[in-house]
Amino acid sequence: MADTISILDGNHFVVSNRQGDMEASPSINHGLFLNDTRYLSRWILTINGQRPQVLSVDDTAYYCVQHFMALATGAVYIDSHLTVIRTRYITDGFHETLVLANHSKDVMDLDIRIEADADFADLFEVKNVLAKKGQHYRNTEAGVLVLGYRRDHFRREARVTSSVDAQLDEKGLRYRIQLAPKSTWSTDLDIAAVKKYEAATPQTPEVLVARPDLGEKLKQWIADAPRVLSSWDPLVRTYNRSLIDLAALRFRAPVVLGSMPAAGLPWFMTVFGRDSLITSFQCIPFAPSLAATTLRTLAMMQARAVDPFRDSEPGKIPHEIRFGEMTAFEEAPHSPYYGTADATPLFLILMEEYERWTGDKELVRSLEFEARAAVNWIDQYGDRDGDGYIEYERRNPSGLENQCWKDSWDSIAFRDGTLAPTPRATCELQGYVYDAKLRTARLARDVWNDPAWAAKLEGQAATLKLRFNEDFWLAERNCFALGLDGNKRKIDSLTSNIGHVLWSGIADATKAKHCAAHLTSEALFSGWGIRTMANTEGAYNPLGYHTGTVWPHDTAIAAWGLRRYGYDAEAARISLAMLEAAELFKGRLPEAFAGYAREKTKYPVEYPTACSPQAWAAGAPLLFIRTLLGLEADNGHLLVEPALPDAIQRIEMLDIPGVWGRRDAFGRPHVLKLPTQAEKAAAE
Repeated sequence: MADTISILDGNHFVVSNRQGDMEASPSINHGLFLNDTRYLSRWILTINGQRPQVLSVDDTAYYCVQHFMALATGAVYIDSHLTVIRTRYITDGFHETLVLANHSKDVMDLDIRIEADADFADLFEVKNVLAKKGQHYRNTEAGVLVLGYRRDHFRREARVTSSVDAQLDEKGLRYRIQLAPKSTWSTDLDIAAVKKYEAATPQTPEVLVARPDLGEKLKQWIADAPRVLSSWDPLVRTYNRSLIDLAALRFRAPVVLGSMPAAGLPWFMTVFGRDSLITSFQCIPFAPSLAATTLRTLAMMQARAVDPFRDSEPGKIPHEIRFGEMTAFEEAPHSPYYGTADATPLFLILMEEYERWTGDKELVRSLEFEARAAVNWIDQYGDRDGDGYIEYERRNPSGLENQCWKDSWDSIAFRDGTLAPTPRATCELQGYVYDAKLRTARLARDVWNDPAWAAKLEGQAATLKLRFNEDFWLAERNCFALGLDGNKRKIDSLTSNIGHVLWSGIADATKAKHCAAHLTSEALFSGWGIRTMANTEGAYNPLGYHTGTVWPHDTAIAAWGLRRYGYDAEAARISLAMLEAAELFKGRLPEAFAGYAREKTKYPVEYPTACSPQAWAAGAPLLFIRTLLGLEADNGHLLVEPALPDAIQRIEMLDIPGVWGRRDAFGRPHVLKLPTQAEKAAAE
């Protein structure tokens, strides 16, 4: 991914190489994407049959990029007299300005060609290398190059226009020019992504132009967020990068009531229940508006009926919604798809957290029906067999086999590496339900004026906590089981899920002590972050998507959980380690990276297909900052209890939004020195 350049704005994005060319293939995910369809798969610039050589790329703004190039001479030194600048802005397609400059004293005869083609692949087809079922077409209409695709009523077009007359042919656009000495030539190109329907009257697509308002919106987004200052400069750089990436990932579509976080580029630029909820939680002290939109949008799409094809049940919060061809023809169930067991309790958790920080009771009052439906889903449908635990098993054979956050097929395995049979009740799901019921009880009492329901929810939470600490505890390993399998056996592998158990508060204090030790042990802690699975387990793979990689958001949740139980030094240690990794990733944490030990690689090893930017990875530094400062909202007050590592001597967070208006928080280190391995051994 290092050679990939992306520009994006919510649900549409452009991915190219460093030259600005797009050359999609089964292993290269280049193209112009909008609403889960690739509208352009080939866009290659040549001059006199030669591709210009890259000098530098300016991609500091997420919505535009400039490629500075020269036509190489073939010698060691470029010594080119022709420079090329491609400037690209996102629109509902994209706008590109091509500028050529002749620095010589002679006239240049130039044959400029832009090869253009479109495969109109659905994003699922891109991921799984599937063939198209409709018909492609291409034609020219009054100087417009039209690339199209038709399958029954489903029709999409990419329409290419040039400000300078071009020769249009089966390959794309061509310009034959003579460029005078010391002069420049330029053209503006617009690529419009058009969603068309068969109609009796011709349709005229809107002419798209560049959107300079994106720059102003970004400035306002940054101005509205708290300002972070620190004695440790990498923290500030990572925070600013995260703010920009979160701005870029804001998703807007007719189904979204405002803007909410899309999950990540390139695969998940859409409404994604779990990811949007966790990202919004991470952002509440920084950008609470994301939580409000996420809650409203997911409430609107909450399931109302049983539908096995979509894994839908009344009250369930959706997992994912897609807008492409495979969804339109019901070859994929994502319209929307409800195959997740955790989004529903996370919806309740976010609702209470948002109200506690902002005091926005009006929104919570408007969502009372949806909150009650969510609790009913947990009790009636989430608990499939009435044993008091939430579990999952897909109803659609093509749906997700695992419907927890570790949703890859092989993530839920026993210590010996064998997969656990379904239904599966993972440990963090029980913690989410415990936390959700306690939080919903507070809203029932304080906002909805239903103390009887509040008392019932609190009683259910207390019973769940008591039973969970008995049924999920592995005495022989001093940790919580990953889950219970379909035969109610404890899934005995050691995983990062125990960090989520601490985050939720369901663990007894005596058991939390052992969890804290595991989370900072060599088996789970790589030196950069917490592995999804310990390196002692049979299924461990440092490059396994959920069986050994390190996920920044996962580590951030564990850090917050450690602070909840008073393990401040441990929380500071793993927070610092992940922020050090972020600095090596130039401030942008990826979705995941390899679980190799820090002392072996000296550098966090990239995961080959990780999303970047990715929403809850971008939100992780925000949660680390909250963890280090110990920020909490309570009865309309901002509480601050700093616990910084020695490497960070000062953190200032200014203008924190909340029910209190705007407040500042300041932190300096406590004495948080952890014993070395030698000191531990001596003590034993």
